[in-house]
Amino acid sequence: MTEQAPATAGISDTSNVRLVYILYLVGLVFGITGIIGVIMAYINKGESDAIAASHYQFQIRTFWIGFLMMFIGAITSVFIIGWFVFLFWFVWLIVRCVKGMKYLEQRKAHPEPTTWLFG
Repeated sequence: MTEQAPATAGISDTSNVRLVYILYLVGLVFGITGIIGVIMAYINKGESDAIAASHYQFQIRTFWIGFLMMFIGAITSVFIIGWFVFLFWFVWLIVRCVKGMKYLEQRKAHPEPTTWLFG
């Protein structure tokens, strides 16, 4: 007789991944939650299954690419272009989080965790 893993084996990973996506979305209003989210993603990445690990990689890249966009937006905000960079970042972050949560709800690994675009 073979032993089966308990049915709740991946639930903790799924909950943590979902929480990071939510923290990123809340970070649009309260920036500190985005930092908390990326810290959680780094901590949980090493001890997760393959599906959760792909989402954590996607979330970590989302944070750092978003940070780069915000930096560029801040520098260029003296010109009008910076405000468009901020607007693009806002929409980009929402789309990435929603698509990531969609894949998570389907219990699928993120298909392109290293993408720079919307994923």
